[in-house]
Amino acid sequence: MSDRPTTAVVLGGSLAGMLAARALASFADRVVVIERDTLPEGPRPRRGLPQARHVHQLWSGGARALEELLPGMTALLRAAGAHRLPVTTDIVCLSPHGWYRRWAESHHMILCSRDLLDATVRAQVLADERIEVVERAEAVGLAGTDAAVTGVRIHPHDGDEHTVAADLVVDATGRGSCAPRWLAGLGLPAPERREVNSGITYASRLYRAPEQARDGFPVVNLQPDPQAGEAGRGGVLLPVENGQWLVTLYGSRGGEPTADTDDFLRYAGQELRHPLIAELLAGAEALSEVTVTRTTANRRYFYERMPVWPENFVALGDAVCALNPVYGHGMSVSAQSALALRNVLRRRGGLGAAGLARHVQKEVGRTVRTAWDLAIGMDVFYPGATESGPTLRDRVLSAYVNRLLHAATGNGRVARRVTDVTSLERGPETLLAPGMLVAAAVGPLKPRLVAPPLTPEERKAAGVL
Repeated sequence: MSDRPTTAVVLGGSLAGMLAARALASFADRVVVIERDTLPEGPRPRRGLPQARHVHQLWSGGARALEELLPGMTALLRAAGAHRLPVTTDIVCLSPHGWYRRWAESHHMILCSRDLLDATVRAQVLADERIEVVERAEAVGLAGTDAAVTGVRIHPHDGDEHTVAADLVVDATGRGSCAPRWLAGLGLPAPERREVNSGITYASRLYRAPEQARDGFPVVNLQPDPQAGEAGRGGVLLPVENGQWLVTLYGSRGGEPTADTDDFLRYAGQELRHPLIAELLAGAEALSEVTVTRTTANRRYFYERMPVWPENFVALGDAVCALNPVYGHGMSVSAQSALALRNVLRRRGGLGAAGLARHVQKEVGRTVRTAWDLAIGMDVFYPGATESGPTLRDRVLSAYVNRLLHAATGNGRVARRVTDVTSLERGPETLLAPGMLVAAAVGPLKPRLVAPPLTPEERKAAGVL
C-alpha cells in the first residue's frame, strides 16, 4: 500500500466533465479539471458550446443519474426555474405516424436552458474542495505508453507546455476529442468508428411566452419523416425558465432553415408538417436573434471493441458518442456515463485497480448503446446520411420500430414502453417482449387524431383559436 496522494485529471469543463469530476472525487485525493476556455460565472454562455443556444432536455433516465451523483440537484434546478414536465402528458407531438395522444405520466423531463443547467451543476461540483479547475489550458497529448497512461500534456494559453501526472485521465472534451490521435501516438490501433450525418441544420430563437402560457405549457414537437425520400423539416417549442420559450427549427439537406430573422416564422408556418409552432409564436415576443448550428452528425467511437486498451485512460460523453441534438439524449447519456464511471470505481476498488479503465470503457459503451441506436435508427434514412445507405439491420429494426410507433399513437401501453426506452430508463430489449410484438402487429387501438391535442385552456392561454 502507498500513502502517495492520488490525482485524477478530467479534460473538459463541460457537463460531462463536471459530472466525471464529481464521480471521481470520492476516489482521488485531488481532481483537476483542465478547461480550454474560461468558465462563466452563473448561467451565461460558455465558449465552445454552440449547441447551448438550441433546445435541450434532461430525460428522466439522465435526471436519475444526475440525482445519484449530486443528491438534491433536481430540487435545485426547479428552484432555479427549471420545469419538470410529465411524459407524455405534457407533450404535443406530431410523429411521422400522426399525432400522439397525451397519456398519463410514465416518465418526465427536466426543461431549462443549457446555461442554467450547466451553471447549477458546476456550482455544486466545484463546491467540493477536492476538485479544482485549470482554465485557459489545452490538452495536447497523453503521457505514457500503449500499456498505461501516466498523465496528460497541457499547454496553458499564457505558459509553456508541461505534463500533469495522473492516476487516471478522463477525456470529456466532446465532439472535438483528439483521443484517437493521442492513442495512435502511444502506438495503439485506430478504434472502430461510425458516423451517420443527416445533414440537419438548427436555427433557434428565444421568445417570451404569452403571459397566460408561462406556466405549465406543454412541449410542442413537430417531427419530420426521415423515410419520406426528401428533406426533413421539424421544430420544437420548449418551455424554459423565466416564462420563456426556446424554439428550434431544423431541416436536413435541401431543407435547411436560415439565420434570417424574417424567415423564422415563415419557415415555421410553411415548411413544417403543421403550422402549430408558427401559430403559437404569433402571440409571443422575440427576445433574441436566430442562432444557427450545422454540427449535428451522430458519431461513435467503439473503444470498448479495441483489442487492447491502456490503463488509466477513459473517454466518455460526446468524446465517445456524439448524437444529433434533436433527440435530446446528449446530457442524459453524459450523466449516465459519469455514473457508470463511479459505479465501476466502486466495484473494482478505486483508482489503480488492474484493468479498471478497460472495465469503465466497456460500461460506457453499454451506457450509450440505446441512445445511439435510437438516433441512427432515424437519421440513417435521410438522403446522404451515409455513403452506403442503411444496412439490412437498420432496415429491419426500423420497420419494426415504425410499427410500434404507429401503434403508440393509439395504444397507451405501447406508448409507455416506447417512453421507457426514449427516456433512457430501460434498454431497447423491452420493445421485443411478446406483448410488444403482438401490439406492433395489431396497430393503434384508438382512432387517429386529426388535430393537435392542445386543451382548450392551453389554446386560450397561447392565443390560438
